[in-house]
Amino acid sequence: MSAAKPASLPGLPRNYKPSGHEPFMGKRQKRYFRAKLLAWKDEIVRSNRATLQNLQDETEKHADPGDRATSETDRALELRARDRQRKLIAKITAALERIEDGSYGYCEESGEPIGLKRLDARPIATLSLEAQEQHERRERAYRNE
Repeated sequence: MSAAKPASLPGLPRNYKPSGHEPFMGKRQKRYFRAKLLAWKDEIVRSNRATLQNLQDETEKHADPGDRATSETDRALELRARDRQRKLIAKITAALERIEDGSYGYCEESGEPIGLKRLDARPIATLSLEAQEQHERRERAYRNE
């Protein structure tokens, strides 16, 4: 699932997109990413409510063992997806906190700005593309040992 696109915001031009021609993580960019993160969080919460409603509605008993197994598998998949979404909400909340404390948009490892394109695609990113690639290479190396 990708981050939701924020609606038109007061104080920002219609169809505003952050660019390198303005101060990095200035007021406009912070407003844009805050709105994007909040819209994404709202989308996840709405989806979770629908999932919970479906799970509550699916409490029927199945006489056929195959139907029961299918229903239990579907339920397990939905619960796993919901757990991933819960973790994603925590990451979104952490990103919103970083916007407030001024650390949003900067790589946790290098302190350098994370690219605007990366942040637009993955607004919860905490590492620059280069740092993320290094991190993934280290993970692969440890897995292969």
